[in-house]
Formats: sequence, structure tokens, C-alpha cells
Amino acid sequence: MTEVDVPQTRPPEPLSIHIVKASNLKLTKIDNGQRPSSGTSKGTKGDNVQITVKVEFGEKVLGESPKVDCVPDTPAEIDYTATLNCSFEDPLVLDEISYKPVVLTVTEVLPKEKKQKEEKTAQLGQCTVDLLPLVKGATKHHYNLVINPLPGSPLETIPPEGPKPEMEVVISVQESLLEGTQIDQGNLMTLTIESLYSTPESWTMTGSQYAYAAALPIPMSADKETPVVFANGALKPSIDKEPPNRQKKWAVPGSAQGNSIYIPESFLPPDNIDDEDGEFKSKDDREHRHTAETEKLRVSWNTERRCYLDSLATKSFQDKIAKCRYWPVEVMRLPQPAAAKGKKSQNANTVDDEGSISYHGVAFVNLAPLLYPGVKRIRGAYKVHAYTDHAMHEKTKRKTGFGEEAGKIAFNILNRNSASPFPKKAGKEGGEKKEKEVKKGRSMSIAQHQQANPTPGGPGGQAPTEASQTIKSDTGSEMEGQPPVNVEGQQYVDAKAYVMLEISLTRPLIPKRPPEELARRVAEYIPPRPLFPKRTDGAQRAVEDFHNQVGSVANLILDEFRDQFGDLLKVDDEPQTVEAMESRRQKLIYELNSSGKYFAFKEQLKYAVVKIVREKYLKTSAFEDRQELQTFLSELYVYLIDQMHVALGKFLALEDQAPIPKPLTDSAQLKHFAREAEVNGNYELATKYYQERIARNRNDPSHWFDYGTFCLYINDITKAEECFKECIAIDQKHLQGLLLYGVVCTLSERNEAAETFFEAATCVDPKSILAWTMLGLFYDAVNNEIGAEMAYLEANKLNQAAAVAEAKALRDDDVTKERLARGEHESEDKEVDHDQGGLAPPSVPDIKQPSPPSSDKPPTSARSGKGSVSDTRRMSASKRSDIHLRPEQSPQLQDNVGSKIKTESSTSRPGSHYKMGSQRGTPQPAEETEEPPIREPTPVPRCSIYMQTIEWLIEVKAVPFTERALAHELLSPMGGPTSGYHINYARLKLQKKEYKEAENSLDEALQFDYQNPDAWALMGHVKYMTNDVEASRDCYERTISFTSDAAEMHSIYLRLASIYLQEEKFSNAKNTFLMACKRSPSCVSWLGVGIACYRLGELAESEDALSEANILNNTDPEVWGYLSLVCLKTGRQLEAEQAYKYALKLNLSDYDLLTEIQHVQQDVGFGNPEF
Repeated sequence: MTEVDVPQTRPPEPLSIHIVKASNLKLTKIDNGQRPSSGTSKGTKGDNVQITVKVEFGEKVLGESPKVDCVPDTPAEIDYTATLNCSFEDPLVLDEISYKPVVLTVTEVLPKEKKQKEEKTAQLGQCTVDLLPLVKGATKHHYNLVINPLPGSPLETIPPEGPKPEMEVVISVQESLLEGTQIDQGNLMTLTIESLYSTPESWTMTGSQYAYAAALPIPMSADKETPVVFANGALKPSIDKEPPNRQKKWAVPGSAQGNSIYIPESFLPPDNIDDEDGEFKSKDDREHRHTAETEKLRVSWNTERRCYLDSLATKSFQDKIAKCRYWPVEVMRLPQPAAAKGKKSQNANTVDDEGSISYHGVAFVNLAPLLYPGVKRIRGAYKVHAYTDHAMHEKTKRKTGFGEEAGKIAFNILNRNSASPFPKKAGKEGGEKKEKEVKKGRSMSIAQHQQANPTPGGPGGQAPTEASQTIKSDTGSEMEGQPPVNVEGQQYVDAKAYVMLEISLTRPLIPKRPPEELARRVAEYIPPRPLFPKRTDGAQRAVEDFHNQVGSVANLILDEFRDQFGDLLKVDDEPQTVEAMESRRQKLIYELNSSGKYFAFKEQLKYAVVKIVREKYLKTSAFEDRQELQTFLSELYVYLIDQMHVALGKFLALEDQAPIPKPLTDSAQLKHFAREAEVNGNYELATKYYQERIARNRNDPSHWFDYGTFCLYINDITKAEECFKECIAIDQKHLQGLLLYGVVCTLSERNEAAETFFEAATCVDPKSILAWTMLGLFYDAVNNEIGAEMAYLEANKLNQAAAVAEAKALRDDDVTKERLARGEHESEDKEVDHDQGGLAPPSVPDIKQPSPPSSDKPPTSARSGKGSVSDTRRMSASKRSDIHLRPEQSPQLQDNVGSKIKTESSTSRPGSHYKMGSQRGTPQPAEETEEPPIREPTPVPRCSIYMQTIEWLIEVKAVPFTERALAHELLSPMGGPTSGYHINYARLKLQKKEYKEAENSLDEALQFDYQNPDAWALMGHVKYMTNDVEASRDCYERTISFTSDAAEMHSIYLRLASIYLQEEKFSNAKNTFLMACKRSPSCVSWLGVGIACYRLGELAESEDALSEANILNNTDPEVWGYLSLVCLKTGRQLEAEQAYKYALKLNLSDYDLLTEIQHVQQDVGFGNPEF
């Protein structure tokens, strides 16, 4: 490599921590001479108090401020700057800055006594500075930090309501730590381990105490992973409740103590269980979680660890999730390190302690949601399994874990923290290396992480303790082919242990396209059609406007002439003379001038003339030469007169025309006729109806959509695509049009465009179950498993939310009805009490009627719940009155009250009163003894997301997607081979004309529900299409006899009536056709009535029915043929010939009907013009 190719490393960047001032430092007097009084008289030795601030980062002291005098009620101006050199030679330097705080320790300097050689100091408090804003790209950030008191500090005596001591700090760098590409391509991951719940039964609070650690691998480069260890887990009893707003702790607090180990303004979010991404979300699991979190021991971490990932590490992390979605999080138990041991003894015991991890478990976290578009955070409860290499490899494709390495790292962290809150001096072993690491600006923990990086199999073989032997049996026995054994880890499984954790990113791994971009992409594929055509103001348009204005003025003048002389001209039959005509002209002109109408007509024509001057003659400025103006006016006059004659000839030459009558059928009827023709297999007629709908209103997107679904059914993909294009061009947010255009693009293998339209549909209606399910089906088609999982998950959430909303609406209706009924009952009771003279016993209010909470939240107490406070107090008061009114039941009631208090203390989530601690079990006031209401069962959706989508897909004839959705429904926990599945499968097979498979599926459906009218109707259609007339008639008759109708009754009536006509059961045919006419009249149904009446000899009724059919469709040759027969029978020659002529003109193809007409014509001797 040449010198030009050598990459240049960025020089170290100084990171400045500027301490501006400290305020509200209240120092108290100690009389033993150790600390002077701040309240002594002026001029004495103890009047001024001095403080210093020590700045530390990890185990490195960055500096200490000079002594600053601190005067009460006046901020101490410290004005000290410490510098931390950020070296870019180490790729982990940004990671270290992201998760380690700068610890500021405020120390009071006590004055020297007379015989005292050195000054004494007393630590007052600490605060931590978060450097995260600089890692995010900022160059300067300002903090006002609360100084947390240290044990024994006078700051502890400050009352809670008093002003808290604060320190103003500014952190800054000259240039951003991240360059442009690092900001755009890098990422910042935040790992939060909360608690381990439902711990093994063998863990107790008595006896030997242990430390608990959790660890998981994080990619720090393209090919290297570093274990991140959380070593500060503590076992806590159930009575020690977690506060509602738990604050996160620093993963590596350094020398921080007390409340300084918490990250400022960083709290654990109180998420709903339904919004979690982990396991343990079912009804039984929720009950288990409630018990585990309120009654059992837990291991608490509540620790946050940030990890900076550069572009290569981010890409590696994304690729690993795509290859294997499960990520291991190992949990383990460690012995507590001995505090303050000598160096020699400590080094002697380290070897034994480092390998003594026990209760080795692992949780497999599904990180696939992080590959969902736009997702930056996952949080949930994850089941802890017994660790074995076999399970690790099976789930994560990793050969082994890193339990031993994580145990060593955790033990080193615990060892440093247990000896002293401040960093220890390094021993001789590794001292040079540690000093070197410190010089690079890195803490000792990073160096030790690198030292404790053995081979994946660990140091191998050495297991001095029983616990380590257990681990070796986990791993080593599998290599020998023996089944894995982890007795201690199995206790996690038996106890149903789970760990709560959260992983969040600053940027999503897969960015989600915003709705604006999707709308723009859709508009690029299909430009929106303007609602109205653009008006062109060219010369031709100007002339057309002039013609229109002339015609309008001419019509107004004619109306005025008719008003004045119309009656006179009607009465006077004598020929008109020239004098009379001239007289009428003069009177008309006088009337127009005197009334001002002439001026109005002139103004109406003026703008049209101005347009002609500007657009045709291009004259837009004043004329300077008068002769030129006169010449132009002459030319313009001649042209306008000519155009006036053209306009008058165009408008006045036409005779008065009768207005065009409105069509007798509307859009809905035309759609019904088209569907009817489609069912009958008359695709040409169906196309005619669909096109007629479009011709009536081309700007209605539903007309284009319906025609497109028909083209999709007859497999005319090209025309279907054009129809859906027109639909979307008219309405860019037409949900179903977007979906079906995506279907068409998928069929044409244009997957990128299809994805755009499916995603656009989810943005048009984010709460549409159909849109999300269709997106999932598309991802299935292109083998995008994670995308499909994301879409189905969102659809299921919406489906469950819809079920909850529906159940709530029904419950509200029931409550309303119950209140109305109760109000009537109470009014009756009042009347009875009045009749009894007020001696009736007082009614005890029913305290078990509070409205149940939402099914997705655990029961809460009256104080911590979100119910109405007034309702709670009112009900509590009623309970007290119940106790006093019925003293004979007081022992039992007291037991109930005690049990209720116990229940509340174990089930309620701690609110603002969490500081009571162990006193939760003590009796509470009567207002807090409300019994939590019984939890309502979780509503279950009526059908799965796939079944809802299947019904729509069958309706729009999207066959490939229907098959894929049916496959999902068959495997769905809510679906399976149900009656609905088999019915929809049969409908699909009917569309594909695979009648044998449809019949088999319907046989299965009838075994589930023998009285399903839809199944019998479809079976009738199958038999009808296979020419099994008798079986189809039986099926149709059975369908009609049911109390509930099938989904589509019109086609059943038509086909059953046609069967009756074939069997010459004309009376039954007439009645059945009339039933079809009553529900939804059409040309075919009225034609059937006419044929049946004709065969019955009811010629008048037949003619009426055929006339109705002719009104609905005057191009049906069969209707004209039967009308000709009726006219022949009734002796009307002209009508018979006309009807016969129209039947032949429309190409009557029914040979039997033609033959019958000709025989009747021969019998009556007329009806055929050829005679």
C-alpha cells in the first residue's frame, strides 16, 4: 500500500467539562471542631467555607478545581474546566463515552487547626454528567444537575420541599465527535435490563447472599462481538415494591454513590402488556406475571447500557438478525466478592471465584421486530430457559455462549465496587497495560474486557467448584453425544421465570417510508387526474366563448320578444305586413333601451370581444396612431359580424328539442344487472353494463374499480390494470383500488411497485385490517418473512382492538339498559316505602357493581386505579354504612375487610405512596379497602384477519391472494378447517370452475354445520353447473326453507325458477321469479315472470311483466320474442310485427322460441312482414 492509500486517523478531540457554578449549598455547623460554623460572626476564622469539585471519568481522575469560597445564599462561582482527550485510534472510544458518566464530587475543605499539618475534607455530594449528547453529534450541551447528598453529608438535612443544591455544567467539543457519514450510517443502541421475575424456589433472602448478572453479545465491528455485562443485580423480596416511575441506573457508575448511580431524567416506561413485543402475553401468562411481580422474589437491575455502533457494526447486527432472529441474553448467579481483602488473598481467590457461576440460564429474545420498517424499540417479558450449548445452537446458530467470560467480567466489576467506592490503584500485574489504556482515554473496564476474551470454549476443563462443574456438564457432555444436563438452569423453566428487558435504537435499522413519500411515489406511477379539465384561453377558445355569448343574448332577446308580442301573434291570423314588423322592431328596441337590458347585453358581450382582441389579434396595448386604430376597428367589426352570423346560424337554426329524459336505472341497478349477467355467464352483457356505468359518470372511482374486478375475473389483466389506474388517478386514496393495483403488479412480477401501493394503502388507512393483511400476503409472496410477520402482527392488534371496542359497546348498552331497569325498580320501591310509612329497612347499595376495568390491564386498588375518586369514596362509604347497619355480621365482615386489604396490598401497583415500604400490609383507611373488581375475560375476535380478507378477496376475484390467505387461515390458531373455511374454499373453486373440489369442500362444511344456508346454496350452484338439475333443485329448495337467508339469494331464485320452467312447473316458476323481483328486480327476473304467465295463459300479466323487463333492458331479444307471442295471441298485428322485427334485429338465438313464434304466426296469419 502506498503512502497515499494510508488512511489518516483523526487527531484526538479535547472534550471540555466546564463547571460554571454551584448553588443552594447549605452547610451546617458541627461543634466538635471538625467543621466551622457558617453562622459565626464576621471576621472569625470559620466565616468562609471552601469547596472543591473533583472530576472523574470511569477510573480516571480528570482534575480537581481550586478551592472556592462558598457564602450562604450565594452561588459559588467555580469556573473550572476539565479536559478529556477523545482518541479516535480506538474504535470503542465513542462507545465508552456513551455509557460512562463524568462524576463530579463536591468536597468541603475544613480549615486547619493550630497543630494540624494537613487539611481535612468532608464529601458533600455528587452528580453525574451524561456525555450522550456529544455522541449524538452535538458540540455543546448545558446541564443544571442536582447534587445528590452522600452518606453523612449535611446536604441530607435539606427538607424535601426546600431548594435543592444544583451545579451548572457545560460540556463541549470544538468539532463534532461524529462526522457526516457516522451520523447518517451509525447507530446508538440502548440496552435496559429491568428485572428477573418468578425466580427459582430455592432462592431465599436468608443465608448466603449472591450477586446476579446478565449478559448479551453486541457487535462492535463487522466481525467482532463484545459481551455487555450487567453485574449489579440484587435479589429483592416481594414486599419491597418497585416505584411506578423507576429511574434507570448507570451500567458503569464509576465512583458514583447514593442517588448518583441513577441516570438523570431517565425512567423505565410503564408500557401496556398488549404493546409489548415479548412472550407471556396470553390470559394465563398475565395472571402468572401478576403473581410473580407481587408475591415472589425478583432480581432487580434497572440498568441502562448504551452501545455505539458504527456503520459496519450496524450492518453486521442487521445481517445477523436477518439470518437468525433470536438473540441470547444469559443470566447467572455469582458469589458475592469478599470486601476489602488484601491484594495477595484477593489474587489467590480470584481464580476460584471467577469460574463459580451457577444457575446459568438464557433468554432468547426475538429481535425480528427491529427489522420492521420504522421500528426503533422493543420491550417485553422473555422466558428464561436452562442454558445448554445444544439449545444455544438450535435457537441462535451459535456454537456456544460466553457464560464463563461474562462471569469473569462481572466478578471483576463486583470486586472493584465491593472494596471501595473509589477506584483502586492497579497492582503490578497488567499495570503497564492498564496505564497505557488510561493514557488512551479509556477506562480500566474496557481494558479488562479485552483481557477477558478467551476462546469460545473458555479456558477449558478447570472447574474447581460444584457450580462450574454444572456448567461444564452443560457444554461438554453435548460434545460427547450425551443429552444436555443443566439441573440448576431447569429451575428457571419450572418456575416459569422471565426477564424484562428493552432494546432501543436512535435510528431504525429499516427506515419506514413516510406517507408523503409513498403518496409521491403513487403519483409518479399514476398521476392524479384533475377534477376539471384545464381551460385554455387560446384564440379558438375566445371565439367559442363569443359564439356562446351571442347565442345566450339571442335567446334572451327572443324571450323578450315573446313576452311582448307572443299573445298578439297567436290571435292575429292575418299575414304580417312590413309596417307591422317594423313597428314591433322599434317597440322592442325601445323597450330594451328604456329598461337597461340593452346595456346589460352589451356588457355581457364585452368580455368575449376583449378576449378576441387579446387572443386572436394579440393587441394588449393602446394604439398610438388614430388611423391605425380606425383600421383595426373596421377589421374587428367585420370579423365580429361574420362570427355573429355563424353563432346565430348555429343556435337559432335548431328547433326546440325535448329535454333528454333521465335514465330509469341508476348506478346501483346497473351494477346489480352486471353481477347478474356475470353469474349467468353472459360476460358480454356484463361488460355492457359496467361500461354504461362508466359512461354515465367517468369521475366516480367505484365505477372503474367494479369494472376492474370484473376484468380480473375474466383474466383480462391488462384491462383490469387500466381500470385500477383510472380509479387511483381519480382518487389517490382509494384504499381498495390501491390494494388491487398492488395485486395486479404482483401478478405481473413488478414487486417494487406492488410494495409501494400496498404500503400506501396502510398509510391511507392505518387502522385497516384488510390493508395490513394484504401487505402481509404480499410479503409472503416475495418470501419476506419478517415483513409478513410485522404486517400480520399489526393486523392482529387491530382485530383485537376492534373486538375490545365491540365488547365495550355491548357492555355499555347492557349497563344502560340495567340502569333504566334499576331506575324503574327504585321508583317502584319508593312507592312501596311511601305506602309502608317509611318503616322499610334501608336498602344496602350493591357494592359489586363497579364497571370492570379494561381487559388489558391488571386490577388496581381504589387509590392507584384510574377510576372516579368520587365513585370510590361513595362506594366505600356505603360499605361502612353496611358494616354499621348489620352488626350481627361484623366478624365475617371484618375478615372480608382484612382479606381485601391484603388483596389490595398484593395486587395494587404502587402509586405516589410507595414510600410506605413494608407498611403496606397494615390496615388502611376505609377508603382504601375497596375490593378490586373481577377481571373481565379478554374479548375474542369473531373471525381471524385472514377470514376477513378472504371474503373481500373472493368478492374482488383476486384468486392467487385468496389461495394464500386460505392457507394461512387453515394454519391460524383462530381458524383451521372450520365451516367458514370450507365454504370460502368452495367459493374459490367455483370461480375457478373446479366443481369436484368445490363439492368435496362443501361436504366437509355441511359436516360442521348441516343447516348452513350458504353451504346448501353453493352446493346447489355446483349441481346446477354440472347439470344435475334434480339435486340442485333440492339444494335450492332447502336453502329457501331456512329461517335465515344465504348471502346471495337472487341467483338462487333465478336458477330455481329456471329449473321449474324446464320441469313445466309454471306456477312455482312464477312465484319464485316474483320473489326475485321483490328483492331485486331485473330484466331477467321480470322476463321469467312473463314466460311463466304466458305458459299459464295469463296473457295480460305476461305482457305487464315483459313490459317491465323491456323498460329495464330494451336490447334483450328474448323479451321482444315473447312480446311478439303475446301480441299474436291477443290479435295485435302491428305490435306483433314490430316486436318480431326487433327480436330479429337483436339477433334472437333461441331456436325453439323462433320456431314457436313462426308456428303461431302461421296459425293466426299475421305477425311476419314477409307474409
